[in-house]
Amino acid sequence: MIITTTGSIEGRTISAYMGVVGGEAVMGSNFIRDFFARVTDTLGGRYQKEIRNARAHALADMKEEAADIGADAIVGISVDVEVIGDSMLMVTVSGTAVKLT
Repeated sequence: MIITTTGSIEGRTISAYMGVVGGEAVMGSNFIRDFFARVTDTLGGRYQKEIRNARAHALADMKEEAADIGADAIVGISVDVEVIGDSMLMVTVSGTAVKLT
C-alpha cells in the first residue's frame, strides 16, 4: 500500500476518496528504561527508539484500516507525537484512504 504525505501520487490517478483512516499507539516507559533514556538524552538520543516503534505501530494500524475498506493508498498523512506525563508517549497518524486507477 502506498502511503504519502502529499495529496497525490505521481503517475497514478485517484479514482475515489474512501474516507479518513487513522492509527494510534501509546507506549509507556518503565523506570529503568526512562532512567537510561535520560542518560542518553545528553547525547541526543532520548526516546528516538520509542518514537520509531510507536510510529510503526500506528502506521500499521492505519494501513490495516485502509485495507479493510478496500483502499489502494493513503494520501495526505499526518503524524503527531505527544508526551503524556513523564513516561507515556502517544503517536497518532491519519490520512485519506483512496482508490487508484
